Amino acid sequence: MADFTARRRNNIKQNELLLDQIRPLTTDIEPQPEPNTKSKSIKRKADPSRAPTRQSKRIATAGARPVYNDDQQIVTHTPRRKAKIGRATNTKRAPSSNPDPESDAEPAKNAEAIVAGWTAWTPEAEEPTRDDAGTFHFESHPDFRPNKSPEEIIREGSFGGSYWRPLFSKRLRITVRDDWRELPASWTAGLDVDTYLTSTAYSPEVNKYGVACGQSIEEWEAAGWIAHEYDVRGWFQWYCRFWMGRRCADDERQISRWKKCVGETGRWRRTLLKKYVALGIRSVFADDEDDDVGDTCHHWAYEVRQEALERFWAEGR
Repeated sequence: MADFTARRRNNIKQNELLLDQIRPLTTDIEPQPEPNTKSKSIKRKADPSRAPTRQSKRIATAGARPVYNDDQQIVTHTPRRKAKIGRATNTKRAPSSNPDPESDAEPAKNAEAIVAGWTAWTPEAEEPTRDDAGTFHFESHPDFRPNKSPEEIIREGSFGGSYWRPLFSKRLRITVRDDWRELPASWTAGLDVDTYLTSTAYSPEVNKYGVACGQSIEEWEAAGWIAHEYDVRGWFQWYCRFWMGRRCADDERQISRWKKCVGETGRWRRTLLKKYVALGIRSVFADDEDDDVGDTCHHWAYEVRQEALERFWAEGR
């Protein structure tokens, strides 16, 4: 029995020695969960679907951005502060893709025919009529109902007076100038042409809304929104010619763009009306300065009328 007890004690000591040798191995294996936790953390940070939970006040209060193309994609737009008259720093340069384009550019092969087509048309329709609410009606297109005439848009300084400046077309590789002269003389009578039509700098101080917004014609051309065979300057030139009686194959596209922007359910018309409601405004002001959304609608021959504002307050449309 004493011999058994001695062997038992010896076995216990041997087992304790073995356990001391085994424990370090067990300790290395057990911390496995820590690397897994770090892995999950890394994966969570890299997950692009997680939206930020904080937003700067500037971003949260930024106005909506204008849309110019048919597919309703957002375009880059940075609202400016209202210009202070007499300060040259508050004018923006009208972009030019080539300071002296005629020196190293050759006209596209079909440019001559395209240019000839711009003036070859003859009026097919009468000027629109205007109802008591100020809306214009075109007999050929009853669903096109702007409430600003081209003359009003020009005289109220839209496009900062630079819309009709000399324009170099990258597509046609020619410089277009003096095409404003096709406008009826009454539209520009008494205006300083250099200030309201052909200014090389966008001048917010001549703009009714006191802002500079939107993209340049060169950017519209680069984006593919210009139908060169009809109007090298885009929407507003189309509107001027449509008003003067021209009808062409681009009419439906341009009217569709107008509807998406400022028609009954147009994005920018609704944005402007929502802005009035959000501010608790029930009466339309004569001049809404510092309003880039209003200026965008103005580009598209629309401004808010009292009737439309009252209906939006009542019906939300």
